[in-house]
Amino acid sequence: MFSGMLFAISIVALAQFALYYWRAVVAGVASQPISQDILEAVQVQEANLCGADFIKLAGLLTLTPELKHQRGGLGLVPAYFKLVGKISDAFGHVAPALATWSEHERVLCARYAAVQVGRRLEANLAQVASIRGC
Repeated sequence: MFSGMLFAISIVALAQFALYYWRAVVAGVASQPISQDILEAVQVQEANLCGADFIKLAGLLTLTPELKHQRGGLGLVPAYFKLVGKISDAFGHVAPALATWSEHERVLCARYAAVQVGRRLEANLAQVASIRGC
């Protein structure tokens, strides 16, 4: 009985740590500067970036080819974006602070997508330059 309860608590703590670690990685990537070219492509200014821009940026990422086979997609961020949106829709009218938090998280997802688009474009340009150099 005790060992089962201890195992369950350990699994919950490990899952919580994994979630916090994943969120910190996403926040670290999102804090990097966004290329002005990418902001112009989605017709938005960095100061006016909002959660709704995530869909445009995710679409832009799907349009950019991946020349190198490396991880540079969005991973679980679209699922997180949808989950946060559903939480805001369900409880945002009851708790305005939750709606504010939700929009902050959605902007974080949009910034993450913009940085990933920039990384992919830079990697593609480097790949093309190396091909031309041969």
